[in-house]
Amino acid sequence: MQHRVLLITGASSGIGAATARAAARESYKLVLAARSRERLVALAEELGPENVLAIDCDVTSMDDQQNMVERALERFGRIDAVFANAGRGGSPGGFSGADHEAWREMILTNIYGVGLTLQATLPALRHSRGQVLLTGSAAGRATIPGSMYGATKWAVTGIGYNLREELRGSGIRVTLIEPGMVDTPFFDEPPEYALEDRDIANAVTYALGQPAHVDVNEILIRPTPPVE
Repeated sequence: MQHRVLLITGASSGIGAATARAAARESYKLVLAARSRERLVALAEELGPENVLAIDCDVTSMDDQQNMVERALERFGRIDAVFANAGRGGSPGGFSGADHEAWREMILTNIYGVGLTLQATLPALRHSRGQVLLTGSAAGRATIPGSMYGATKWAVTGIGYNLREELRGSGIRVTLIEPGMVDTPFFDEPPEYALEDRDIANAVTYALGQPAHVDVNEILIRPTPPVE
């Protein structure tokens, strides 16, 4: 675990920030990418700037993604694992009445952005025989009426499965992290019962901590329903 390098997109808050904190405790070097520069810098200061590289990155921009990888390799010389975690929600109204512009941004971030992260980082991961982790969702395994967000997470599930087949025999492991409801800034109002972001971070570090011959394909995590 010493001196391994983990790159996290969507690292400025929620699951991404919690995973950064958990990985720092396991002595990872960290590349933290997000659009929120102020939050990233604060997190890097908290974790120790000598071990953290904070990078402004819009995951829907290939230029930003390639710059992220170049700077990571310049700073640390390698990338051992990538957590493609950046994502966003849509808007209420279902297919009949949702804000279609919100759809555009969500689809570009949740699907296209993931694809760009993979394309930008795979050369480095092939060199290190590293690991890819994707933030899917329990919504990507269920039918939710009118949910374009759920559809994007179905797409992430498909990306994970298809990527695993592409990389078969390369030594690169692929793990889908599929949370149920998580109490993060993703929601305007706290859910009635939900997981905490650190619960998902623990799942990520569990998958990362397995020996090279163990490939954790999927981790589906849901909150325990309240006692009636």
